[in-house]
Amino acid sequence: MLDFGVSFMADPPARAVVDRTVLAESLGFTYAWLWDSHVLWQDPYPVLALCAQATSRIHLGTCVTNPVTRDPTVTASAMATLQEISGGRMELGIGRGDSAQRVLGRTPVSVEHLERACLAIRDLAAGREVDLDGTPVRIPWTDARELPIWVAAYGPKALRLAGRVADGVILQLADPYVIEWSLRYLEEGATAAGRTLADLTIMSAAPAYVTDDLAHARDQVRWFPALVSNHVVDLVQRYPGAALPSELTDFIERRRGYDYSHHARSGSTNAEFVTDEVVDRFCVIGTAEECAAKLATLEALGVGQFNIYSMVDDPDAVLRAFGASIIPKFTTAAKAAGGRT
Repeated sequence: MLDFGVSFMADPPARAVVDRTVLAESLGFTYAWLWDSHVLWQDPYPVLALCAQATSRIHLGTCVTNPVTRDPTVTASAMATLQEISGGRMELGIGRGDSAQRVLGRTPVSVEHLERACLAIRDLAAGREVDLDGTPVRIPWTDARELPIWVAAYGPKALRLAGRVADGVILQLADPYVIEWSLRYLEEGATAAGRTLADLTIMSAAPAYVTDDLAHARDQVRWFPALVSNHVVDLVQRYPGAALPSELTDFIERRRGYDYSHHARSGSTNAEFVTDEVVDRFCVIGTAEECAAKLATLEALGVGQFNIYSMVDDPDAVLRAFGASIIPKFTTAAKAAGGRT
C-alpha cells in the first residue's frame, strides 16, 4: 500500500504549517514532515508540538534533520518529548546535513558520523543506555516508545547505511530509474545486517503539482532538481569515475553554483539550468490521472510512501487534489487487494 505524506518548510507564521497539517490529516495523508534548516526557516520542534496538539492520527517528523547542528542527545530528548505530546506519532528523518550546514560555511558530516547518531538517537529516545565516548548515558523519563528513523540517502555508501540501520529510506526524487538503481545498494546494506528490503520502507520525496497546465507546473517545481544538484555534485566528487547513473548526474553539467538564500523557492535563479525533461523525471506533475500513473509505477518498484514537497504557489490546492482524486485510487486498490488475499 502506498502511504502519502507532505513536507512543509517552516516559514512564518507557524500557524500556517499547523493549519496545513490539520488539512492534510483530514484529506487522508498519513504523514506530515517539516524541513530542518534552522537559519533558513523556523525551528521545527515547537511547530511539531503545535501540530501534534492540533491533530490525532497523522504521523509527524523531520524530513530531514542532521546529527551536528543539534547534538544527538538533544534530538533524542526532543523527539521523546514529542512522543509523549503526540501519543507516539513521531518519526525522525535524518541526513548528513546540506543546507543547515552549508549556510554556516560547513560541509555535511560523514556517513559514519550519521550512522553513529542514528543508533544513539534510537536507543536514547527509547530509554536505553548508550556509551558516548566512554560515558554511559540514558534518558530515564522516556516512555520507552520506539522512534522510527528514516535516513535520507543518494550515494551507495549512504544507501547501504540506510539498508543496515534505518526503518525507512528517504529518496529525494521521483525518477523510477534512479530509485530502481538505489535499491541494489539498499539491499546490500540490509543483507550485510541480516535484514531484507522488506524491513524498511522506501519513501519517494518530491514536489507534485496537479494541473493540465504543464508549463506552469514545471515552473513551480523547477527548483527541486536544482536542490538535488547539490547532493549530486557531492556524489560526483566522492565517487570520481564511479558508475553513478547518468540519469542522476548528467543534468548538473550546466549548473553554475547555488545560492542557499533562495533554497527551495519557486522562481529561484538556482533553477535556470534545469530542463523540462529533468523536471518531468524528478517530480510528479500533470493531470490527476498522469500523477496517479507515475505513482503507480513507483509503488510497483517498492515505494511505500510518496512525500509531497509542497513549496509551490498553492500548496493547499495540491493537497486537496491529492485528497480528492489520487489518494482514494490507492486506498481503494489496497482494500481490493486485501479483500482478494
